[in-house]
This record gives sequence, structure tokens and C-alpha cells, in this order.
Amino acid sequence: MRTTISISDDLARELRREAEMRRISFAEVAREALQEHLEAAAAVPPAFIGAGRSGQRDTARRAEEILAREWVDARRL
Repeated sequence: MRTTISISDDLARELRREAEMRRISFAEVAREALQEHLEAAAAVPPAFIGAGRSGQRDTARRAEEILAREWVDARRL
């Protein structure tokens, strides 16, 4: 598959320098960089997992109380 992307001049210079140093094509350096990025991103769990953990076990039962307190605090800002 062939595609076109726009990159900054600085990034293009870095890619070209890497390609020349390794004696491979500009496109190959770009493909490798994209593949490595995607593999690294896939290895990291989504940031929202566990983001809402408070350590409290009664949050569901106290939801109304907690929300009321938060709304009062937010209005003071």
C-alpha cells in the first residue's frame, strides 16, 4: 500500500540522516518507526483502567453524599 503523509522539515531531516547512516531507504526507516510505535502502544494498557479507584469500598452506597459534597465544593471555585 502506498500513502502520503506530511511531516515537519526537522523530522524529515532526522529520518533522512538515519536512513543514510544505516544505508536503507527513507521509507524503510519511516515504516520501522511506525511499526515500533504501534507495537509499543499496544503493549501499554489503556490509561483509564483503574483510574477511578479511590480505595473506598462504600462509594456506591455513598454516591449521593459524595456528589452533593463535590458540587458544593465546585460552586465555591
